[in-house]
Amino acid sequence: MMLKHSIYALTIGTLLSCGAPAKTKEVSVKHSRILVDGKRYIIRGICYHPVPKGNSKRSFKTLTEDLELMAEAGINTLRVYAPIDDQAVLDEIDAAGMKVIMGFGYDQKGDFDILSGTFVEYINKYKDHDAILMWELGNEYNYHPEWFKGDIKIWYKALNDAAALAHQTDKSHPVATAHGEIPDELALSSCPNLDVWGLNAYRWDHPDKDDHSIFEEWAAISSKPMYLSESGADSYMTIESHGYDQGENQQAQADANEKILKAVFSNKDVCSGITLFSFTDGWWKAGNPRVQDTGGTAPNSTGVPYDGSPNEEYWGIVDIDRNKKATFPIVKEIYMKNAR
Repeated sequence: MMLKHSIYALTIGTLLSCGAPAKTKEVSVKHSRILVDGKRYIIRGICYHPVPKGNSKRSFKTLTEDLELMAEAGINTLRVYAPIDDQAVLDEIDAAGMKVIMGFGYDQKGDFDILSGTFVEYINKYKDHDAILMWELGNEYNYHPEWFKGDIKIWYKALNDAAALAHQTDKSHPVATAHGEIPDELALSSCPNLDVWGLNAYRWDHPDKDDHSIFEEWAAISSKPMYLSESGADSYMTIESHGYDQGENQQAQADANEKILKAVFSNKDVCSGITLFSFTDGWWKAGNPRVQDTGGTAPNSTGVPYDGSPNEEYWGIVDIDRNKKATFPIVKEIYMKNAR
């Protein structure tokens, strides 16, 4: 559906009327901050993995509509879990005024992955594209030592070596990882080549709670930039809890996301923003991709508000048909306020 007077359309029109947008010179890090052309960049982001109803593979057929909704919500950054090998898709994201945190997996059978080293081919191909914010290696692999012969040090060495290769290939973009929760001393000491740490953190609705503030914890162990690469809430209550009824409950999601986002942007002295999980409900995750299932599993996820249960197919700020959920205006209000 094309919105005749959408914010996205207005954004494109403004860019065209002013001529081609200025080219990004460099994304860098300095004093715990991410900089774009020397100016601080705060991530007002969303995790984006669009899988159509009835399918299990990502598709960008709805990209134009999705970018319209993202622009309306004040989103400036998309975090993707696998490389986008499509110039037209990246061009459209760039034209919408947004950037991408480009994720690479460890073993994708040689498809731009870390194990084969082919991720470097992707970096070489797209390192000059203005849509790129940074490269991100792995997604909470620290929860899965079984993928590395039971020895997580194998992953940390591969991660650090891959970061070095990325730097050799591209000196104009930082290299990050998405780590499950706060990294321990082993993770930090093993990966000096990383520039930015993304933290997948589910701490109920209070990542800044006084007795275990993730921002204070990070400041105590590192001077590098960090952002919340995943956080948020789903819209299904497995049980009645904390005053929220069992069943689909968009208000519970909206209330939790409001508190989480306010905490992030109240701690910008330490935190470089968030990529909220996630843009759209994912019917492919827990069962039959033709219907929306409850359940699903995720490691270390008992901190999901308000039932401690990650219903994997209910995380979107829009549903699979792109209808706005109750959390959408909350995200919009907070992101737009912090865009100024």
